[in-house]
Amino acid sequence: MMTTRLPLHVEPYRLAAGEQTLEGSVPLDAMTRLAEEAGPQQGDCEVRLAFGVGPQGRRYIEGWLSASVQLACRRCLEPLPVSVESRWLLGMVSSDALAADLPGDYEPVLVENEQLNLLPVIEDELILSLPQVVYHDEAACAVSRDQLASRPDTEDSDETATSPFDVLRTLKDKH
Repeated sequence: MMTTRLPLHVEPYRLAAGEQTLEGSVPLDAMTRLAEEAGPQQGDCEVRLAFGVGPQGRRYIEGWLSASVQLACRRCLEPLPVSVESRWLLGMVSSDALAADLPGDYEPVLVENEQLNLLPVIEDELILSLPQVVYHDEAACAVSRDQLASRPDTEDSDETATSPFDVLRTLKDKH
């Protein structure tokens, strides 16, 4: 478990030139968009970022994160702890036009004024890594499979229900 807080504002071009690696944690409660998506969170997200310069002089950030988040079970809506881990590769660009020139294995990250705020980058990657649907095990869920199954009403059903065409039949028989 990492105890060092990751610096949230960095100079990524300088870090890439020195092929630096940053490791640390980011508090989950600082991620407002994650809270909007998955509810309030507690704990930390462990992060490792390796900055470097690849072939053709392209500067990149190779990232990894790991976190335990609380997501709502889609059956009972109670919190369910979920472990999330993700790896990614970002290509640093200074404009949207340069982002279009990145090879397919890089995702662009926009660096303005040679500064980068890491919190939105890490938060984006964490949100993208969340599973779309989570469920408790059936034995641990407050909602049973029987409660979810659709079944016919148990009320007295009129098996001898009249056909809507009976009226037409009686009219025909009168003639």
